[in-house]
This record gives sequence, C-alpha cells and structure tokens, in this order.
Amino acid sequence: MADFVAILLLFLASHSIPARPALRARLVRLLGEKLYLAIYGAVSTALLVWLIVAARHAPYIPLWPQTLGQYWVPILVMPPALFLAVGGLLSPNPLSVGFRGASFDPARAGIVGITRHPLLWAFALWGLSHVVPNGDLVSVIMFGGFALFALVAMPVIDRRKRRELGPRWEELAAIGPTLPFAGVSRRWAWPRGLLSVAIVATIAAYAGLLLTHPWLFGPDPTVAFQKG
Repeated sequence: MADFVAILLLFLASHSIPARPALRARLVRLLGEKLYLAIYGAVSTALLVWLIVAARHAPYIPLWPQTLGQYWVPILVMPPALFLAVGGLLSPNPLSVGFRGASFDPARAGIVGITRHPLLWAFALWGLSHVVPNGDLVSVIMFGGFALFALVAMPVIDRRKRRELGPRWEELAAIGPTLPFAGVSRRWAWPRGLLSVAIVATIAAYAGLLLTHPWLFGPDPTVAFQKG
C-alpha cells in the first residue's frame, strides 16, 4: 500500500508541471517544445502504467458491493470528459493548463468558452466517475485523489493567472467560467475546423477506450450493454 501511495503522489506531482508556467517555460527553452511534449507524454504514460501495476498489487479492501449498473456512471460521464480533454489539448488557453502556445482569440474561445479549466474538469470527471464502479479502498484513493487534485488546482491556478495577467484576467475569465456552461452569455464559437476535429477525436478515443479497457485496465465496461 505504501508503494502505491508513493507512486500516486509522484504521478500527481508530475501533472503539476503544466500548471506552473515558469517551470514549463524553462523546460521548453531547454528542450524545445516538441521534445518537451514528447518527454512529458512518455513520462506521464510510464508513471500511469506503474501506478496501475501498483494498484493491482495493493491489498484489496472492499468498501461497498459492486453492481453492473454502476458501470453506467463512467459510460455516460466519459464522453463529455473526453471532449473536454481533447478540446483542452487542442486549444490555446491563457487561463489554465494548456499545451498549445498559439495565440488565444477571445471571439473564438472554443472550449475555453465552456470552461476555463477543460483539462482539469476532464481529470475530475474521469476520477469521480470511476470511483462509483470501483468500490475498494485503493480505487477510491486513486480515482478520488485524481478528482481532488484537479478540483483543488482550479482556484490555485486562478490565483496565479490573476497575478500574471493583471486586469486582463477579469476580461478573459468573463468569457471562460469555472463551472462548465455556467452563465447564459458565453462565447462558444470555435477556431475554424477545431470543433469538428475535437468531436471526431472524442468519438475515436471513446470507442478505443471501450474496446481496449479490459486489456489495459482489467474491468470490461461493455458488460453493462450486454446485460441491458
């Protein structure tokens, strides 16, 4: 159990790098953006695999009974979570975690017009939705830890960005709410072609995860369809 917790903390710490602009900028200057993204992606993937292996070897301590009906929670929640993740990865975002350095157009805010923290909300929804069908202590710690990390990061990043952007932060924050789809007057126009790419990529990622989930992670969520 101690090894699992240590690896989980290391995984979460590695994901704080994109939220720290100064550290990310130094790494990009040192490595170049493409090499930084490649190394960061490889390290994140390796840590995730290590974490999954550690979780499987940790003691199994059940907390509540598992039913097939619980599988419907991630089945229904993961499409919007993946859409937020894909949109967040593809779109420039001066207000939160982002991987694109392109200039941000407030008139075509895209995913930022839905929420200024798309990647963090994707992380939170993924974690919370996976707590329900995994009723054991290790899963609750892991998935609940992911969700808590993402939710706590939002106000922390807001404070940091407010200092960095000064008066411009208020203007941009009015376009991108914290809570997805909060407010009634938001700029949801997307940069040309980006919405179509995000939708196609989300569908492909969702289908791929459903099909490969038993081999990559163990449980097969498609049994919920088979059992009605």
